[in-house]
Amino acid sequence: MSNIKSTVNVKIDTDVKETAVALLARMGIDQTTAIDMFYRKIIAVRTLPFQPEPLPYPREQLLAAIKRKNIPNITLPADENGHAFIDKEKHPELYEWAAEG
Repeated sequence: MSNIKSTVNVKIDTDVKETAVALLARMGIDQTTAIDMFYRKIIAVRTLPFQPEPLPYPREQLLAAIKRKNIPNITLPADENGHAFIDKEKHPELYEWAAEG
């Protein structure tokens, strides 16, 4: 392999970077070394050194969020297009979530 160095520029969420940098520091490894190790492993095994998993579908994300917030599982009335109607008085937490996210 060549001794000529190359730069890799990436954009990553700040919290992901900070958490990873802190963990790497505890291992005595800097970011450059970690990325170099990652690339070398890809070359050695000729694939990613982990199995990527697909992101959950929006419905799965919604159900997980509802479960985390302990929102009761309810059936809402819907129009012919499948748009649900949420009664603000009857289900204020669900209404707030739907309105504000």
